[in-house]
Amino acid sequence: MATENTAASGAAGGEFLTFTLGNEEYGMDILKVQEIRGYDAVTVIANTPPFIKGVINLRGLIVPIVDLRIKFNLGSVEYDQFTVVIILNLGSRVVGIVVDSVSDVLTLLPEQIKPAPVLSSALDTRYIIGLGTVDERMLILVDIEKLMSSSEMALVDEVTAA
Repeated sequence: MATENTAASGAAGGEFLTFTLGNEEYGMDILKVQEIRGYDAVTVIANTPPFIKGVINLRGLIVPIVDLRIKFNLGSVEYDQFTVVIILNLGSRVVGIVVDSVSDVLTLLPEQIKPAPVLSSALDTRYIIGLGTVDERMLILVDIEKLMSSSEMALVDEVTAA
């Protein structure tokens, strides 16, 4: 499992599932992806943050659904035929994330991954591994496990545990 650890750390290359949110393209470790589904209606849970759309029943498992466009403050959200839910398997937790579309799976070599830029301390960029470059494309590489286990995402656990 050395591949999983080095890909997640950003120190080495690996395979990344690429997806779009607004005008930006993102990438995450393909090993965290359980499945990709079309967007379906969710059951809304009261008193959750706006980025938690609700939950779905996935073959008997209750899965919280997080809309990354809302989470990243990327403007209005419109669900269409390209909107998909990526079901993630993050150790003991299964979570779905809503993205505008899924592009493809890319293998990035270590030299194609640049460190994340240092931005204002007011911005939380701990979950950004770095920037991947493929030809003219720039990918924002996300440590999806770090993002989903951040303190505000702990609300997901509280919601599904209730």
